[in-house]
Amino acid sequence: MAVGEPVDLSEKYMRSLWLENQKLEFRTDTPNPVPAEGEALIRVHLAGICSTDLELLRGYYPFTGIPGHEFVGEVVSSPTDSTWVGKRVVGEINIACGVCSMCQSGFPRHCEQRKALGIHEWNGVFANYMTLPTANLHTVPGVIPDEVAVFTEPVAAACEILEQVEISRSDRVLIIGGGRLGQLVAQVMQTTGCNLQVIARHPKQRLLLSERNIQIVIEPQLAKNKYDVVVEATGTPDGFLRAREYVRPRGTIVLKSTYKGDSVTNLSSIVVNEVKLIGSRCGPFEPALQLLAAGLVDPLPLIDAMYPLEQGLMAFEHAARPGVLKVLSQSG
Repeated sequence: MAVGEPVDLSEKYMRSLWLENQKLEFRTDTPNPVPAEGEALIRVHLAGICSTDLELLRGYYPFTGIPGHEFVGEVVSSPTDSTWVGKRVVGEINIACGVCSMCQSGFPRHCEQRKALGIHEWNGVFANYMTLPTANLHTVPGVIPDEVAVFTEPVAAACEILEQVEISRSDRVLIIGGGRLGQLVAQVMQTTGCNLQVIARHPKQRLLLSERNIQIVIEPQLAKNKYDVVVEATGTPDGFLRAREYVRPRGTIVLKSTYKGDSVTNLSSIVVNEVKLIGSRCGPFEPALQLLAAGLVDPLPLIDAMYPLEQGLMAFEHAARPGVLKVLSQSG
């Protein structure tokens, strides 16, 4: 269905992927969402499967509903702001209340009543339609195709590191993990001109990095306690243990992984070496869109497969295979 093509909103039900009790199923009887005041109804064009979605299936968080938070789509209606109708959009995943102390302090991503798209109390993007507050939406520039725009949310998450840590050309930066997010973090870090190295396990991961002239290293070659910044993007509990080995005294570890289960470690070296430990989650969309529009970040080589929504279960199975990067779901 082309952008701007009329949409039949008389249908009562839509197709979706539904997650409940860690079981994912394809459904054709999900009620079409109805946007409330301040929200928009969005027809989903493409949705991306990320590691968090896979972790939800493993019980990372007890979510029931439509999963997914990486998307690009078109606004088809908005009861309070018709100027959005017809626009191609991406959207921030945190739905804030706007009135709590965190919101009033300028930190809506950490709203005390926060809901999260496809993760917590808000249906996500593996469906024909979805809703989001218009305050969460960003218009996609025409030069960015859907297959690139769908990466805006994870690119924004990579950009968040630059919001949290000042990285100079002289800094030695190590990224542990060359998977879905690690690849995008590496491309964003490359824009700083820093001395960048990446640990990547799988051949395709290493190939994509080498094609961008990003240095790949293997752990036996690495000097311990030498890196100014270490970004942990493995998606596994042992990622932090490895990051701790490579960061220099008074250096910074940035944690990007979310996963089911606990990580047990001795924090003495963090204290003794006065290491900064920074959790890093969602990030700014406008810088991400600017990087994508300028071609400074190119996510297209990360796409391993695209499935229609009806084959969503196959898409998730594909995305869970070792070494697979991005799998997309096409809703239109």
